[in-house]
Amino acid sequence: MRLGPAHHACLVLTRVLIAAAPLWITAALSEPIRKGGYAVASQQCGSGSLSFPRIQIEMKRGFCAGLVASEEDGLQFPRSIVQIPGHEQFVIADMGGWGHADGRLLLLDPRAAEGKRIKEAITGLEYPFGLAIGPDKKVYASTAEMIFRFDPLASSPRDTMEIIIQDLPGRRVTLSDGAKVTDSSHPLKHFIFDRLGRIFVNVGSHSDDCITRPPITKPCPAGEGASPLASIWMFTPTAAGIFPALKPGDPNPPREIYARGLRNSMALAVHPRFPDPGYAFLQGENGRDLQDVFKPNEEINALEKGKHYGWPYCFDLSTASQEFKAVLQFGPYKNLCNNTALYRQPYSLLPPHGAPLGMLYYHGSKFPELEGKLLIDLHGYRPTGNRLLVYDVDDHGFPKLSPPPVRYQVSCASESTRAFQTDDGPVKAAPFEELISGWHRVNGARPRGAPVGMAVASDGAIWLVEDKNQTVIRIDRAKGDSPAPLPCDMRSQAQIDDLVRFVKEDTQKSGYLTSVRANLVEKHCVGCHADFGIRPSQSDAEKDEAVLRFMLGQDGWMYPGDPDSGKLRIRLRGIGAEKLMPPGGENLPKTQPGYTRVLNFADYLVGKMVPGTRMRIKQGRPERQFFSRDGKVCGEIPTSKVVVMTQKEATDKPGFSRFYRPADPFLNGECSDPDGYYIQSNLLVPLL
Repeated sequence: MRLGPAHHACLVLTRVLIAAAPLWITAALSEPIRKGGYAVASQQCGSGSLSFPRIQIEMKRGFCAGLVASEEDGLQFPRSIVQIPGHEQFVIADMGGWGHADGRLLLLDPRAAEGKRIKEAITGLEYPFGLAIGPDKKVYASTAEMIFRFDPLASSPRDTMEIIIQDLPGRRVTLSDGAKVTDSSHPLKHFIFDRLGRIFVNVGSHSDDCITRPPITKPCPAGEGASPLASIWMFTPTAAGIFPALKPGDPNPPREIYARGLRNSMALAVHPRFPDPGYAFLQGENGRDLQDVFKPNEEINALEKGKHYGWPYCFDLSTASQEFKAVLQFGPYKNLCNNTALYRQPYSLLPPHGAPLGMLYYHGSKFPELEGKLLIDLHGYRPTGNRLLVYDVDDHGFPKLSPPPVRYQVSCASESTRAFQTDDGPVKAAPFEELISGWHRVNGARPRGAPVGMAVASDGAIWLVEDKNQTVIRIDRAKGDSPAPLPCDMRSQAQIDDLVRFVKEDTQKSGYLTSVRANLVEKHCVGCHADFGIRPSQSDAEKDEAVLRFMLGQDGWMYPGDPDSGKLRIRLRGIGAEKLMPPGGENLPKTQPGYTRVLNFADYLVGKMVPGTRMRIKQGRPERQFFSRDGKVCGEIPTSKVVVMTQKEATDKPGFSRFYRPADPFLNGECSDPDGYYIQSNLLVPLL
């Protein structure tokens, strides 16, 4: 299959990197001490009492990352961080998970002894997320339904809480048409102050795409009315610039709807001179979660009062959502995606599915080369996420744009870069550097990066929190050359042997493989960029096995039990933005009898490769945890993904079902295959 010459070279390079890696890397790969999924080696990042174990992530030359705290320190699901003005301590908002009322605000002392750096300040909160320093230099925090200030250094921080905004749309919301939602998908309240003391609050959409049954003829009720979701709400303080404390039943401060059509604004940044005319107020948009790996793009939006930013009707720049086609033909949203009076296109595109969750302008003495630049972290689990971006900006804080093509990095892919593009082709965008680039999972060395909140400390160091990996990370100066990049993980030889055995032992699966090898691989793929391990002297059975081993050895080509997720199906059928393979394949169903049947055989082979029952992860929270037999968290699988259940009622773990190892992207490296993988039985539903 013509997947690019770089892919075959990548296989060779991977082996070379492993063989030639510096001793500290190979030592760390076998090091038994692990925190937050990271192998902790002897090297440090930082100096003095602010020196922490250096973790193995690829960074811009001259930078390093130190692990300050992990789950061993009591972190459960940290989402944001801020330094207390005039002090060295930090406040962390730890949601505790999606358990509704088990969130906490934590106090972090970075100079305390390891294991004693974190203390609880306030407990029993529902989805604490936002943290900010107000114009009065006090710490402000949010839950799903309120914003309050408090003194984290008081003997009883809870007693100092003063609510300033209350009764925000939380987990349970009523839409403008009267429909009730019992568990909104985006209840978290990120917020930001401008220099006038106004607060801008993210009120996220209740769903990914409005959850409206077709045919859709009316605007999405979630974004309508006087209290719309998918919006930025602006609250204005008193003339003194400080919000008064509220008692139950008191009205909220004056409120306006600043901007609409923003699915979930977890990344917000204001230029220090905003709202002076022309200065930037930026938002990082988490776009719709389409199956296509490269569609839609995430967005940087330049927010203006009263404008609509597209959700759920438009994405990318001006691409109309097909399910809302009728809504865009008449009424208030007629031709919205091209209506410049109401709709504002993204200022720049971000890598698709990157999931921007943190954004700030850097101001600090430690990294003068970053002064005034815009930092955005990408949390997404797809190969375009897991990184920290740096943008050059103009005098008004807007990222500098360049004409097409503007390229971005893609981790562990046959094509390591892609150009920003829409359905109409390449488009201009803001180019960026990557402060953190290689943050894909490497078994034994590190988990996949999961950055959320960011802060710049008084000494100029950059602090990050990771939710899924349960860590606090501090970025400092580094001396000498950067460590060699770690290779992308692929299946081990033992795993490949296991899958080959499953196929060879089943006559039907073997038949599918033979057809795919003879009628697809040998006819259309061999002789281009790879030989798939086939040799003229081999028997048909040996050729079958060689082809299967080759495909199983490629990163992401096939995920047993779930053909829809693998690159094999995406490229063969021309799904999404990636090029159809083989070239000219769009004509093969017409010119080659049986070609469509061969594509189906490829799907059957992947779908039935592992003995067991294919099950779908139940809808609900965006991701579901799975565990080892002894209860260790092994990773999280997005809802709707498919796994192969091998034991419905696990005899060694009551209430759980055992399943075959999932696609590698969802493992965090904490568990091993022989121990098995388990998920709560009630989270699996039959595959329709």
